[in-house]
Amino acid sequence: MRIVTRPDFDGVVCAVLIADVTDITAPIAWVEPSQIQKKEVSIKKGDILANLPFHENCSLWFDHHHSNRVDTPFEGLFRVAPSAAGLVHEYYRDRLSRDFSGLVAQADKIDAADLSAEEVARPEDHPYILLSMTIVNHDWSEAPYWNLLVDLLGRLPIDRVMAHEAVQARCRQTIEDNRNLAGHLKKHTTLHGHVAVTDFRTLTVAPTGNRFLAYSLFPDAVVSVKIRHPAEDRSRVIVSVGHSIFNRGCNVNVGEMLSQFEGGGHRGAGACTFSADRADDYIPRIIDILVKNEKNDAP
Repeated sequence: MRIVTRPDFDGVVCAVLIADVTDITAPIAWVEPSQIQKKEVSIKKGDILANLPFHENCSLWFDHHHSNRVDTPFEGLFRVAPSAAGLVHEYYRDRLSRDFSGLVAQADKIDAADLSAEEVARPEDHPYILLSMTIVNHDWSEAPYWNLLVDLLGRLPIDRVMAHEAVQARCRQTIEDNRNLAGHLKKHTTLHGHVAVTDFRTLTVAPTGNRFLAYSLFPDAVVSVKIRHPAEDRSRVIVSVGHSIFNRGCNVNVGEMLSQFEGGGHRGAGACTFSADRADDYIPRIIDILVKNEKNDAP
C-alpha cells in the first residue's frame, strides 16, 4: 500500500493529508501523469493515487484535472476543482488529526494560479508561494526533499517549515533561479501573435524558476508554451501550456487539447511528454490551435 502522487505542491499537500489519516509506511511513489497514462509505472491494489490520472488497479483515486475524468466506477473523489488536495481534504475531513484548512487553501490558490502581480513579482514575500517554487518536478533526485516537505508540513506551522535549514537553502536557490530565468525567457521566447513560445531545447539544462514570470514579461500574450527536454534525456520532449493569469483571453481548454498529444491537464494549464521524433509534428499543431484560439471544451 502506497501513496502515489505527483511531485508538485498540490501533490505534496495530498501526501500530507493521506499520510495523516492512513498507516502507510511504504515510501511515497512520485510519478508524472504521463507515466500513468503510458503504463510506465506499476500501480497495485492498495495504492492511493492523488493528483494523477486514474489507474484501474488503485484502491482510492483523487483528482481534479479536466482531462482525467473517467466513466469507470472508483473509490475516492473526482471533481474539476482548484486542487486535488482540496478533494482529499473533503474526503478525509472528519479523520484528520488537526486543522489543515489553511494549507489546503494555499494549495487551491497556487494550483489554480490565483495570484496577484505582486505575488508573482515577489514570491519571497509569500512563504507558501516561494515554498511551492522549490519543488522542481522534473528532477527526480529531489525526491528526498519532497519527502521532507511532506513530513514538515504534516507536523509544523509554515514559519517553522520555512526555518528548516534544507528549506532555507532551497528558497535561496529558488530566488536566484527566478532572477536568472527572466534573462533566459527573454532570449528564448518568440511571440506568435498572442502566444508566447519559449523553447529551451538548445540548452543543456532547462532553467527552472517562477512559472508565472512569462505572463509578466509578455503581457500581450494570453497563453504561454514552454518546450524543453527532461533532465538528461534528449530523446523526449516536454511541452507545458498555460493561460496567462493576467491577460485572460485564451479560449482553448488546455487539458482537452493536450489529451490529443499524449498529455492532459486543467482548462487553463497542462503538459504533455512525448518522443522527440514527434516534436516537428506535435509542436506546430499545438501552436496553431492556440493561435486560432477557438473554444474546444468537451460537451
